[in-house]
Amino acid sequence: MKFLDQAPRFLFFTGKGGVGKTSLACATAIQLADSSQRVLLVSTDPASNVGQVFGLAIGNQITAITEVPGLSALEIDPQAAAKAYRDRIVGPVRGVLPDSIVKRIEEQLSGACTTEIAAFDEFTALLTDGALTQDFDHIVFDTAPTGHTIRMLQLPGAWSGFLEDGKGDASCLGPLAGLEKQRAQYQAAVDALADLQRTRMVLVARAQAATLNEAARTYGELAGIGLTRQYLVINGVFPASQVGNDLLAQAIFKREQAALAALPKALQALPTDQIALKGFNLFGLEALKTMLLTDAASIPAAVPASQSPTQIPLQGKADLASLVDQIALDGHGLVMLMGKGGVGKTTLAAAVAVELATRGFEVHLTTSDPAAHLSETLNGSLPRLSVSRIDPHEVTEAYRANVLAVKGAKLDAAGRAVLEEDLRSPCTEEIAVFQAFSRIIREAGKKFVVMDTAPTGHTLLLLDATGAYHRDIARQMGAKAHFTTPMMQLQDPKQTKVLIVTLAETTPVLEAANLQADLRRAGIEPWAWVINNSIAATRVTSPLLKVRANNELREIETVTHHHASRCALVPLLKDEPIGVDRLKQLSANPS
Repeated sequence: MKFLDQAPRFLFFTGKGGVGKTSLACATAIQLADSSQRVLLVSTDPASNVGQVFGLAIGNQITAITEVPGLSALEIDPQAAAKAYRDRIVGPVRGVLPDSIVKRIEEQLSGACTTEIAAFDEFTALLTDGALTQDFDHIVFDTAPTGHTIRMLQLPGAWSGFLEDGKGDASCLGPLAGLEKQRAQYQAAVDALADLQRTRMVLVARAQAATLNEAARTYGELAGIGLTRQYLVINGVFPASQVGNDLLAQAIFKREQAALAALPKALQALPTDQIALKGFNLFGLEALKTMLLTDAASIPAAVPASQSPTQIPLQGKADLASLVDQIALDGHGLVMLMGKGGVGKTTLAAAVAVELATRGFEVHLTTSDPAAHLSETLNGSLPRLSVSRIDPHEVTEAYRANVLAVKGAKLDAAGRAVLEEDLRSPCTEEIAVFQAFSRIIREAGKKFVVMDTAPTGHTLLLLDATGAYHRDIARQMGAKAHFTTPMMQLQDPKQTKVLIVTLAETTPVLEAANLQADLRRAGIEPWAWVINNSIAATRVTSPLLKVRANNELREIETVTHHHASRCALVPLLKDEPIGVDRLKQLSANPS
């Protein structure tokens, strides 16, 4: 593998959610450890599942993987990092500054923005603290989905400018005096990321136009901050030897080869590896050890005829059309699709919206995912269907402009300068995105609002902001007051239906179950699960696809019997569901 040739100390795997970053990072760490290297595997993803892959609890401490000598792992826990960060900032001033000021600092450090900053604070220490990582030859980073990773990589520069321009006031980052001590660490982190001798960026994609285009965008964003030397790994490529006469296999292979032939120009000169699709889930040590083997290793053993389905019965496993039938009965409401990146939330959100609009309902289809491209998925229009996107940059600029126009109009030059400085705080984006989210979901009282959410970690941060707003309003209004907050709407099953989207694979199902637990802790009960792109729900003859279909059955039964109160199974289609007509096929009543 080219990306492993003369591997430097730091290896980063980044890309669109669902492309296999975690599996590839784990497989790489195992291979390096097997070659007698001392390796630390680190996840910076808020929805990390590294521990699940190895079948043990890791958490926010360096933990030895006993089955792999030389390998240790760490999952940066955003909540634990935020608590430590708050204690470090607030502790020294408690009892020194007036209680009112200490309380103000605590409030400023209570939001999701601080959680992300604190996690990044730990991340930079791994790049710069020699004492912390001196026992390791390599540090392998399983990073979060693309938008989150770019945000993390760009924050040091943003914070540096924020500190340069600051006037000494407190912000969501904590008192500036405390952050001055971090300036050198952030700059050292940026230097380490840009050093070709120490760091290698590996873009992970699938042989699909969407993920390859996302990889090209990521390349440009990384290059823009000085990280020009990158590698490309195209994961899960269907092997030519396994196509045969199977119509679905032929369609997948043809589609993938067309995407590879049209590789974006930005990626064409990068050192590139292809990893063949395997006949099993990349879960557990033995499976991960085979991930980086050659194409021949992906050829599956024959499945006994008694265990080799050509099509599974759908009794008890509804189709998407049945879910839409139930959704349509209410006449309006909020429908939110949530889940791990790469499971098809955007496609399914578009399919639900198209079907509702086709039935004559007014529908607003929107997304809170910075990397989503609803217009590309729709590739057309329908009467009664409107489409929007919560763009963090756009809504933040609009929020800043509005605050300056309203609050800044009556300020003198000095006061306006202080306000402008405060609006440069990274927390401003959190507030602006939350406000845009709140405005959109209010529409659900009159029409259907179908929301394609960002990958799990981002969505939970947004819900955290929603919950914080609810608690603040409740505190101000008192127990006897009548009021409605966005969180109350999300918690009301008559107003909001949450659909958890997953794949019939071990890791996506585990992550979906964790998401469901997080939602329940927030008082939100998921309405249904959707298992997308199921091979077991279609007819196949390819040995590779038959093995993968057989592997799906256990996960489908796990979802329907242990996790979901209602569940829909959506088959993998020969043609990509792009465009209104093909989206309608996803929700068409089966004949």
